[in-house]
Amino acid sequence: MDLRGHLDLLLLTALRRIEPGHGYALITALREQSDGTFDLPEGTVYPALHRLERDGLVQSEWSTDSGRRRRVYRLTPAGADAVTVKQKEWTLFQAGVRAVVEGWA
Repeated sequence: MDLRGHLDLLLLTALRRIEPGHGYALITALREQSDGTFDLPEGTVYPALHRLERDGLVQSEWSTDSGRRRRVYRLTPAGADAVTVKQKEWTLFQAGVRAVVEGWA
């Protein structure tokens, strides 16, 4: 499935629900919540998280839960605002696609 343009929304929304969360927890949450539709590889998720961190939408820190050192991510205030904006954009996009696809079906 092509996620271009939607990966940030998926990651930020999942992070809002499970934060703080490490990359694998986000991968698992997206896979489970989507009934397997979004079974994203680490090579997709981690670069996106690093980019979101550079953009100031998430912040990370090292955690040693369960005796294992992991980088965990949290939304920044800008990231929380971005979730709201991206969800509104998605709602409009979804409605537009539905109107076109169902209107010409």
